Amino acid sequence: MPRELVTLECTEARKEGKSPSRYVTTRNKKLKTEKIEIKKYNPHLRRHTVHREIK
Repeated sequence: MPRELVTLECTEARKEGKSPSRYVTTRNKKLKTEKIEIKKYNPHLRRHTVHREIK
């Protein structure tokens, strides 16, 4: 299957000492070979932050 599950983690929460928010999404690994970077809502910080793909 070309689609795989990936986990996105907040990049700003650890700098501020809060727990990072995580989201699970899918991506097409044949078309998108680089890591995903999306702005998502972090409920601990109460704002939208950049979330990056982690392994």
